[in-house]
Amino acid sequence: VVSGDDEQTLEKVAHLYESIIDAGVHKTNTIKEAEAAKVIENTQRDLNISLMNELALIFDTLGIDTKNVLDAAGSKWNFLPFTPGLVGGHCIGVDPYYLTYKAQSEGYHPEVILAGRRINDNMASFIASKTIKLMIQSDINVKHAKIGILGLTFKENCPDLRNTKVVDIISELKSYGTRVLVHDPLADPAESIEYYNIKC
Repeated sequence: VVSGDDEQTLEKVAHLYESIIDAGVHKTNTIKEAEAAKVIENTQRDLNISLMNELALIFDTLGIDTKNVLDAAGSKWNFLPFTPGLVGGHCIGVDPYYLTYKAQSEGYHPEVILAGRRINDNMASFIASKTIKLMIQSDINVKHAKIGILGLTFKENCPDLRNTKVVDIISELKSYGTRVLVHDPLADPAESIEYYNIKC
């Protein structure tokens, strides 16, 4: 998605991207349209994940296996294959706030987008609490227990640590007195210490 502040700039930008991108270029009439497209693409993904997260919370309460339900629902041709999980990084977990801030500054008060953000922002706490409950149910002494976490970056197969929600799980687990050990072969050890004071 490209745009420019005038037709000549738009054509230059489009030509540049067409020379390096095989997928094609979509031109918008204004820069605001291009920016809005990027923001809503990430907001839509955030909301789809928040729906899966809320379903996971409901199914956990009902004692139903979320993965089995999603596999069954996925047998329908038009079911969108999203899964529950953490939403971090510098785009998907952030862009909805840019959009809602701008909307609020213009007098519109979004509800669905912010509800999705609340759900996604609280998943780390749910995961940590669920882990502690399972440990207690298995007669594991939580205090000083060692817990291993595989992965620190904000998503799989990526070295990016920006806005990773794994640190929220670690913090929550440590609040119960556990010792958390982290391993991530893709994360830069110096960055994990510098940004989060976490050795991995």
